[in-house]
Amino acid sequence: MIESYDNLAVPGPTMTAISVPFWAAARDDELALQQCDACRRFFFYPREFCPHCWSEHTTWRRASGEGVVKSFSVIHRPGHFAWAVAAPYVIALIELKEGPTMLSQLIGVAIDSVEVGQAVKARCTQVGKHVLPFFEPQLRCADATSGSDAT
Repeated sequence: MIESYDNLAVPGPTMTAISVPFWAAARDDELALQQCDACRRFFFYPREFCPHCWSEHTTWRRASGEGVVKSFSVIHRPGHFAWAVAAPYVIALIELKEGPTMLSQLIGVAIDSVEVGQAVKARCTQVGKHVLPFFEPQLRCADATSGSDAT
């Protein structure tokens, strides 16, 4: 497991006029999603219209950043050579609390402990020149107190 992504020289995301607010929010350590003004549903990936009702009236909103692992895969041989130093790593489908599913990398978790249904929280991470929305395990109350030394 890699300790820091700061020095990775990886290709960046493809930013479009419609996705700029998403990437700007990530730089501010926030996860932003579009919400349809007509049907009120959130959606991801960024686009010019709501995929649910086809309305062109959408607003960017701050998302909770909370979700659960819907599916995952351990990457041993990355598709781009710049990610080789980070391998093996986990790529997961994250079902966000707001409804949409997004593909992201899991960090701060042992590969053999990842589970479908695991609660995660967004953590925007500096990766070379870019800030990417990764996810890490979300501690439950029992997890936070299990390491305490009560005598």
